[in-house]
Amino acid sequence: MKPRTTQQLVPHTVDGKTRMVPINVDTPAPPRDWDHLVLNGVTGIAAVVLTASVIWSTASIGDLLGRAVIEYAAYGAAVVFDLAWIACMAVEWLARYDEERAALPRRAGNVALLVAMLAIGAHGKVSGFWEVGIVGALVSGLAKGLWTVVLRHQTPPLDERTRAWIRGELSDAGAGLALIPVHRKLQRAQAQVDAERTALGQGADRGSTDPDRPGESADDPDAEILELRPRAVNTKDAVRIAWDAGVRDDDAAVRYVAQVTGKAPSPDTVARYMRLLRNVAG
Repeated sequence: MKPRTTQQLVPHTVDGKTRMVPINVDTPAPPRDWDHLVLNGVTGIAAVVLTASVIWSTASIGDLLGRAVIEYAAYGAAVVFDLAWIACMAVEWLARYDEERAALPRRAGNVALLVAMLAIGAHGKVSGFWEVGIVGALVSGLAKGLWTVVLRHQTPPLDERTRAWIRGELSDAGAGLALIPVHRKLQRAQAQVDAERTALGQGADRGSTDPDRPGESADDPDAEILELRPRAVNTKDAVRIAWDAGVRDDDAAVRYVAQVTGKAPSPDTVARYMRLLRNVAG
């Protein structure tokens, strides 16, 4: 077996200090993977066939449409015929682990391929060479068939229980993604409510030296006071939340930031963030 030279890290000590240093080591080379080479070759052939199919169908359908419209528009629309079933085939490959989801792009791809083949056949008929139209249409069919064989070969076989397990995992991940915008919407709404309550609470405190109602102990919590988690957000985030809630006054923003962060912020810092937000909004 033919050896090959590779580098490995080994410990080397000099003057009592050890470091990992690279050395060259001859190791036996693995045997050639002919299956992988053949699969790469077939994939390359399929890519060449697909490219030829796109060129042929675009030229054929573009010439057909060019009889009624300008060439740029005709050939631009002609390339759509093949790109449609190619895109559907790609989506089918992405959904290869879920047979139910792969069924729709498979059917859509077959319909798009049939439309492209009919258009190529129509070009042959109007050109007076129906044989050329039939053969040209078969080029797209062969390209689609070859790629279907290659992709099906690379799709691992899965039993129904494994497919159900994968669908469950994807469902959980999808639920997490779906909740992200919901959480953002709830946070924006809660921030607006908090800012509104804060503004109303500050206004009510100005005319009274004792905000507690008669009969309430000074140690009892007020119903209007919001329970916040100090230091849950920083000053910049708190200013952004206040801005999204409709707060435009710097003093009101300072009061809100102090309440959210649990400490008095620098008025200059809050004013600077507010100016930045005004510039962006303006």
